[in-house]
Amino acid sequence: MTADDRPSLWSALREVAFTQSYVDAGGIRTRYVEAGPADAPAVVMLHGTGGHWETFARNLGPYSQHFRTIAFDMVGNGFTDRPDYDYEIPQYVAHVQATMNALGVQRAHLLGTSLGSWVAAAFALQHPERVHKLVFMSATGLVGTAENMARIRATRMNAVNDPEWSSIKAMFDHLLADEKDRLDDLVSLRQAIYRQPGMIQTMEHTLVLQDAEVRQRNLIPEADWRRITAPTLTIASGEDVSEYTNTSRQVAQLMPNATVFEMPAVKHWPHFENADLFNQVSLHFLLTPTPSPRT
Repeated sequence: MTADDRPSLWSALREVAFTQSYVDAGGIRTRYVEAGPADAPAVVMLHGTGGHWETFARNLGPYSQHFRTIAFDMVGNGFTDRPDYDYEIPQYVAHVQATMNALGVQRAHLLGTSLGSWVAAAFALQHPERVHKLVFMSATGLVGTAENMARIRATRMNAVNDPEWSSIKAMFDHLLADEKDRLDDLVSLRQAIYRQPGMIQTMEHTLVLQDAEVRQRNLIPEADWRRITAPTLTIASGEDVSEYTNTSRQVAQLMPNATVFEMPAVKHWPHFENADLFNQVSLHFLLTPTPSPRT
């Protein structure tokens, strides 16, 4: 690959008709992107810890051919408002609900990666009537290991305390297996986010879920995973941290209408690293009618 053909976020977005704007979601100024027909079924995409909607740049176009596709920066993340309180799962769920309400989305498929999968699962438990199907990538919310929590805290805090290129880039070494996918665009964007005033305090609010006691009270027990009846596809990424790969498989066994799809050659962002395969598999899952229950 030469410098002339190195991919960027615009490699995926340049032919996509989309709108980026802000909406007041329960008093939180929320940055979002939308593509696809306004009258089509909705898909809402939820990013991971410290993320932003561009995580889904390679999915927005293909999804928008079939769905009203919405991705947004969750509370405290990206360029959305950063209120001065800790962001635990109930706060994220409330923000998802408020954003859907503000955008007039009554029911949607929810697609979440890492933290986003945890939030989507909790949303499905609290608001099952508002969820069609679920897609989880690098699922979490069932367990939490001290080693992984410490790694996340260390890399994120290092990045906001010293938001230079090398410390920001180091995060993507853990998220993406192939160097060619660690786009300069992504590093530059995350750098701009982490250089915002007050980001050190905001990151402390965000990383509260990496505290063992806080995490424990937010985890979804096995019995509650079994109560999530929405049809679900989980993606197990073979080169990801084992906690996420194992969780993706375990929750697929716990949930009554779930299946797991193995993607062995990717890390934490399977939807970004191998977008062609992910889009094909996940869209087939979402577009296939769910059989009616037998009577």
